[in-house]
Amino acid sequence: MSDEYVWFEGIPFPFVGFSPEHLRDIKENFVLKDEDVLILTFPKSGTNWLIEIICLIYSKGGTKWIQSVPIWERSPWLETSQGYKFLKDKEGPRLMTSHLPIHLFPKSVFKSKAKLIYLLRNPRDVLVSGYFFWTISNLVKKPESLEQYLDWFIRGNVAFGSWFDHTRGWLSMREKENFLMLSYEELKRDTRNTVQKLCQFLGKKLEPDELNSLLEHSSFQVMKENKMSNYTLMPSHILDHKSGSFMRKGISGDWKTYFTVAQAEVFDKVFEEKMADLPQELFPWK
Repeated sequence: MSDEYVWFEGIPFPFVGFSPEHLRDIKENFVLKDEDVLILTFPKSGTNWLIEIICLIYSKGGTKWIQSVPIWERSPWLETSQGYKFLKDKEGPRLMTSHLPIHLFPKSVFKSKAKLIYLLRNPRDVLVSGYFFWTISNLVKKPESLEQYLDWFIRGNVAFGSWFDHTRGWLSMREKENFLMLSYEELKRDTRNTVQKLCQFLGKKLEPDELNSLLEHSSFQVMKENKMSNYTLMPSHILDHKSGSFMRKGISGDWKTYFTVAQAEVFDKVFEEKMADLPQELFPWK
């Protein structure tokens, strides 16, 4: 599989928009500002939903920004060559997104007061969502079956590496004042209160009508119809729009539709082996 990825320090990356040279430059030289806000996730954990919510927090529920600027320009991806170039030269506070594991992140993160938001999702749902996404993308080797992708996922042979290592790495920051951990599941279960928690962390306040507007315009259905958020503007050489939709279901527990009993048992065993020493309350889906 080595020829199907860009590799950097043992981690596989998509072969479009990435190079070892700029990943090294990011790690060694990118300087975070204290006023920056970073959205950190493993792929297919609800990243774009969280971006939309935070954009609506900053615009106080107003829709002009989310309906006029593509989501990847509102919160650029730090590790892509295009996103990095944009962020490096941007003045003032920056909103940015990253799938980077902590050991490849800019070293300046450990001294910065930038606000870090880590969104965690049930890895079984991450796996299923990832399988369907990478199948329609032209960025990595396409899995031939869910069974094959399950094997890749467990071994960490997927874009951005091991979910288990990624999660363990970023959760090591959870006691820091400038770090907020959220779960996709709590965001689905109680969006209103979770958004209010986010507002408090960001030092923002929304009036009731502003919060209601945010909840409406960050819903799955509204985002799916918003061309600035649904990735239909992404070129076909990156996403094959004829093969499927970037915005597929947006639900919790979809893995139960696709995992066999045996696959669920295998996955549970691996999860217990790799994550047993972490507090189980960190994983609200269990």
